[in-house]
Amino acid sequence: MNNFKNLGIEQKLIESISELGFENPTPVQEKAIPLVLNDRSDLIALAQTGTGKTAAFGLPSIQQIDLKNKNIQTIVLCPTRELCIQISKDLISYSKFLKAIKITPVYGGASIENQIKAIRKGTHIIVGTPGRTKDLIKRKVLNFKSVNRVVLDEADEMLSMGFKDDLDFILDTTSENRQTLLFSATMSKEVRSISKRFMNDANEITVEKLNSGSKNVEHHIYNVSSRDKYATLKRISDFNPEIYGIVFCRTRRETKDIASKFINDGYSADAIHGDLSQSQRDDVMSRFRDKTIQMLIATDVAARGLDVNSLTHV
Repeated sequence: MNNFKNLGIEQKLIESISELGFENPTPVQEKAIPLVLNDRSDLIALAQTGTGKTAAFGLPSIQQIDLKNKNIQTIVLCPTRELCIQISKDLISYSKFLKAIKITPVYGGASIENQIKAIRKGTHIIVGTPGRTKDLIKRKVLNFKSVNRVVLDEADEMLSMGFKDDLDFILDTTSENRQTLLFSATMSKEVRSISKRFMNDANEITVEKLNSGSKNVEHHIYNVSSRDKYATLKRISDFNPEIYGIVFCRTRRETKDIASKFINDGYSADAIHGDLSQSQRDDVMSRFRDKTIQMLIATDVAARGLDVNSLTHV
């Protein structure tokens, strides 16, 4: 099996990721890192959440930053605020021993003025959601002419959420000589279309057996009618008084309804969804991580990028 040194990752980065518990590369890292480091061709990587994608594009991107160049060199675009924040934290952790590298997250629901100040101080890597990134370009705060690498993370999600026009706008402002790295769980018609328009002779890799699940996770299926779902959730909670889990819902309305029912029935619960402000989300997540809240009711999109340890139920 390859190790990170064999893949071409420099020692300072290896030291930082070793402190984070990295031992051997995941399949997507093993396939992607050498291509990103050694080949200026574009890359399409089909891999789902939880396969190590952030390090697959993050480590080589950090390694290839020219510290003498104070301009923005890499953009990472992702679908949600939570994922944007998580990716930024990960990249900052990877670059722990490379203090001069500046990484700036930009996303809606937070002060745009603070983000503008951070950008104007100088940054090498921008991690952003499409809407806020487009806004900052229109304000002439962001200029991507010097960017040599664009990463589209969870491209299928960005397109399914309606960000195609924003992505088109952003990519049209970058140099034609850039390298584009596209990471997606699926190769949908929309993903294929954007890859044809903005990518050239891309290498394509696929990680098999995605999301097979951890070996220490037990899977249980309950076949119940729609009207009995809430009663079933209550029963599961009652049988597991120490429950610490996330309930995923399809819509914001469903998320609000279930959270309200739990709270009204005296359960320790709260919701996270797209209608909350960033400060409200931060408050809910802080209480959930502190285990003040036992159950988090969330839409799938709002929960992307969340990193919570010791969950008992999902």
